[in-house]
Amino acid sequence: MSNEKSGEIKIFSLQENLKQGLLLVGHVAGKNINLPILNNILIKAGAGNIRLVATNLEVGIISAVRGKIETEGSFTVNAKIISDCIGLLPNKKIGLEQKGDDLLVDCENYQSKIRGQSAEEFPLIPGVDKKNYFSAQAEEVGRAISQVIFATPLSETRLELSGVLFVFSGDSLTLAATDSYRLAEKKIKTKYSASHGATPNKSSTVHETALDKPNGQEEKKIIVPAKTLQELLRVLSVNPDGEAEATSQKIRFYISDNQILFTYGSTELVSRLIEGQYPDYQQIIPTSSKTKIVINRQELIRAVKMASLFSKTGINDVNLDFPLGKNLVVISSVSSQTGENITNLEAVVAGDENSIVVNYRYLLEGLGNIETEMVKIEVIDGNTPCLIRPEQDESYLYIIMPIKQ
Repeated sequence: MSNEKSGEIKIFSLQENLKQGLLLVGHVAGKNINLPILNNILIKAGAGNIRLVATNLEVGIISAVRGKIETEGSFTVNAKIISDCIGLLPNKKIGLEQKGDDLLVDCENYQSKIRGQSAEEFPLIPGVDKKNYFSAQAEEVGRAISQVIFATPLSETRLELSGVLFVFSGDSLTLAATDSYRLAEKKIKTKYSASHGATPNKSSTVHETALDKPNGQEEKKIIVPAKTLQELLRVLSVNPDGEAEATSQKIRFYISDNQILFTYGSTELVSRLIEGQYPDYQQIIPTSSKTKIVINRQELIRAVKMASLFSKTGINDVNLDFPLGKNLVVISSVSSQTGENITNLEAVVAGDENSIVVNYRYLLEGLGNIETEMVKIEVIDGNTPCLIRPEQDESYLYIIMPIKQ
């Protein structure tokens, strides 16, 4: 438990600053029956800054808010009530002051009193060593997470699959996710920064280079829970310091043995890592193909959606046929209950005549996470995984296991 000092806090801040801070942290505070304090947000004023803190014991989030501190201290109040209350106030200066077991909220002609709880009961957010870190463009990280996270399974029967694999190697970060039926992988650029010669009371010099064997390791592999990454995507969707700088924002990753800390703008997100061995997914990535297809992505999506109306319930099967020498892809489905559908699409097809049956949901999700106009599909046969990627981009791949006939 925390040893927070609970001096009777008194602070002032603008409504827009408090509203954004509460928006960032409030989602982590949930409905916890066993530990009601977790439904609260900790408001902490000290060392010259105001911080809003929430945790569900798996993820902790801290957002620094600009404002004026009159009395240092800390206090907790219900996340939903404080968020709704601040959200309804005009965009003016707000005073927050603790009086005994209550937090007084004062803004022009609005006064509220929110019943709160001592900060001493609030769990401690674990600290992560901030000496060495990886960094990357926040926009790229957000896009990369979105392009793989959908492939994590909904159930947590295999704990290691309920997260996304992060592999830091050289100057790249590879993210991968799989539920055993499909796999998504994305590579982005990253940098490794290490503090050198840090001594007490002296500023350490930070040397930022392309990632080069951090901590003496060839590469670093960690599994980050999908739920943590969903919170991170929420944080990244709130631009911390003005629209103009959104594209230049960096995100930093600090990694310890069993925790990861993400920092973005004035927000910190701490999470436990998933222990265990991630499957060696590289071995299922096809290294060759017998048929290569280049096709318009939007047209393929429309044809697959049409075929999905006639796929067998519970199987979700659609047939993709690649007839020899015709530069056509035939998308079809048949169901004894609903009927049948056939769509012929123009495509560039090279190699053998081929066909494969896949789950249309998996296919649509993969196509929906590719951003280019044309996609490349590579097929060996109807019994091996097929590979889908953007036509001109080697940094992303998506694999679907076939439905075997």
